[in-house]
Amino acid sequence: MVQKYQSPVRVYKYTFEMVMAAYEKRFPTCPLIPVFLGSEKVSEYKSEDESLHIVERNCKLNVDAPRLLKKIAGVEYVSFIQKNTVNWKERTLLIEAHNETFSNRVFVNEICNYSVHPDNEEWTCFEQSASLDIKSFFGFENTVEKIAMRQYTANIKKGKEVIEHYLNELTAQGIRHIPRWTPRVTVATTEVVPESSRPALASVLDLGVEPSEDLPHSSTKEPLTNLCGQETLPTTPDADKLDADYIERYLGQLTPMQESYLIQLRQWLQETHKGKSEAGDWKAEKIPKDEHILRFLRARDFNIDKAREILCLSLTWRKQYQVDYILEMWRPPQVLVNYYTGGWHYHDRDGRPLYILRLGQMDTKGLLKAVGEEAILRHVLSINEDGQKRCGENTKIFGRPITSWTCLVDLEGLNMRHLWRPGVKALLRIIEVVEANYPETLGRLLILRAPRVFPVLWTLVNPFINENTRQKFLIYSGNNYQGMGGLIDYIDKEIVPDFLGGDCLCNIPEGGMVPKSLYQTEEMLENADQIKLWTEAIYQSATMFKGAPHEKAIEILEASSVITWDFDILKGDVVFNIFHSKQAPQISRKDSNSPLVPLPTGNNVQLIDKSWVLGVDYSPMETPLICREGESVQGSHVTRWPGFYILQWKMHSPWSCSSNLPRVDDVLASLQVSSHKCKIMFYTEALASEDFRGSMTSLESCQSGFSQLSAGTTSSSQSQGSSHISR
Repeated sequence: MVQKYQSPVRVYKYTFEMVMAAYEKRFPTCPLIPVFLGSEKVSEYKSEDESLHIVERNCKLNVDAPRLLKKIAGVEYVSFIQKNTVNWKERTLLIEAHNETFSNRVFVNEICNYSVHPDNEEWTCFEQSASLDIKSFFGFENTVEKIAMRQYTANIKKGKEVIEHYLNELTAQGIRHIPRWTPRVTVATTEVVPESSRPALASVLDLGVEPSEDLPHSSTKEPLTNLCGQETLPTTPDADKLDADYIERYLGQLTPMQESYLIQLRQWLQETHKGKSEAGDWKAEKIPKDEHILRFLRARDFNIDKAREILCLSLTWRKQYQVDYILEMWRPPQVLVNYYTGGWHYHDRDGRPLYILRLGQMDTKGLLKAVGEEAILRHVLSINEDGQKRCGENTKIFGRPITSWTCLVDLEGLNMRHLWRPGVKALLRIIEVVEANYPETLGRLLILRAPRVFPVLWTLVNPFINENTRQKFLIYSGNNYQGMGGLIDYIDKEIVPDFLGGDCLCNIPEGGMVPKSLYQTEEMLENADQIKLWTEAIYQSATMFKGAPHEKAIEILEASSVITWDFDILKGDVVFNIFHSKQAPQISRKDSNSPLVPLPTGNNVQLIDKSWVLGVDYSPMETPLICREGESVQGSHVTRWPGFYILQWKMHSPWSCSSNLPRVDDVLASLQVSSHKCKIMFYTEALASEDFRGSMTSLESCQSGFSQLSAGTTSSSQSQGSSHISR
């Protein structure tokens, strides 16, 4: 595998001629770079007008490797060939170096470039790239690779320190300006100088600076690893390259290799993300901001291949669902505005934007049924997009890189009603989307007033949260967040919200119960102008007429499995039944000879065939449960046999529970009161018994406090089951 390195653009605020004078002072020896053992000139060339000066050297470098490895390799040092090309007219220095020792086993190639800053000719830019390709090395390939990369990265920034040291030395000597090259007529010379009798010539002769003896330029004094495998570098940096000072100012302290991976991934995006303009020309598409790219690298510990994979998936997702425009286009429903108990609140002590979520006061079940998980997800995405925007603003305000935000979650009021299965399922889906597309955006998560039920919630969501994210969680139970070591260690006392015992008014909705009158079915939530992020809703809706029940089949392969349900009666009174059948039910078709029988609507399915005989073809598993309009019903049924279980909802009437009334009569009766119908929202799931015991079920969520609770529990001799109703 080829290891590569690409540096950002490093800027010296000195002229090119001053930097070259400092560069030459590194020779013949440099105490600041002890790995250089010496060098000899191999050849030298000067153009006729002395604008071009090329020097080739043989450099000896000490290698910090285990003694055993050196003994096996049979060497104490390695030899490099270095070629320096100074163009005084263009004001550039190109340094090309490659190893001579073990070149058939290991190949190291380095390119460094000094050039004039494109926007300020009084400044000098420096770039470098390098690659390391280990073909074979006596079975120690991995060891040699680690040693080489460790030693190389340790000396990358050393090169800049050395140049700055000699620039300061020149300044101390009173040398603050060196005139530029001007043409003069000289005789062109080309020579090969023997190692034993070569005069010491210095390029600084052309600069009017006292000459110094030439010694090697080693690959350790300036970086060596190019991520893109480039053989040459442009003579001047372009606008698409990253400046080292910019990285430090806006992205934070990065190691040389981390800078390299960022630059490589950025360059790859520029090269691959192209589209056609209106004129038909290929042009680069807008790529993510550098801090966004850096987050994906950090999320994969700077493994560039893994980071590129998840970043590409995220970019495709953003483009498909137009996430880049969500802040401009998304307008949350009024229900979310009134009942979503979260909002931004100043910043923490580190300057990170602070988001407060009063989860314990939020009617998560009511919100899910009123606006659907699609709207909640879009709202969460808009919060994340807004958070990234606020991080950029705070970076400018505080003058230091701020790339993540802090979230404070108040769990006072959290109980079982927040942990019913559909809600947890929606939460896990949201976490999955956020983790995949907004990695490393959470700087710290403060969880306050965690109740006894919190460990249950944590057990459910913990496996879906990245390890790096989990390490940022701080959990306080009761009032442990008060005082030293608590909340005020992370946010200023002046902005502690009033509901947490502070004096600051927090303008966040107080939440409360969402009225059931605001619940909407999936059809009511449809928005043709909006691309759906989720194709399958957690809650489904159904309509029942007299004689036209809604039925859902669940196939059970193993006995002792558990069927759970959670449904709300939005309109009318409903009778709920559970049946078992050994044969697979089929969706009923309209009888062409019965034109008066209405077709079931798209969200009405009938599975029990008219020819089926109760007690023969299918059998009841529970006593019918009458559910009134406005009630919420949660329950479960432990199956005794494999087969097909049919959940049935039908309109309640005095004869609803009677099996003697023919279904066709019900249909004819419904024609007389065709406006009568019932509506429900429902969720069902089948679980293995061990999964059911190890998770929070809808049975527990019935103790919710959504409204006054009344329970009805039934059981049969054939199975175990229960349903709870809250009104």
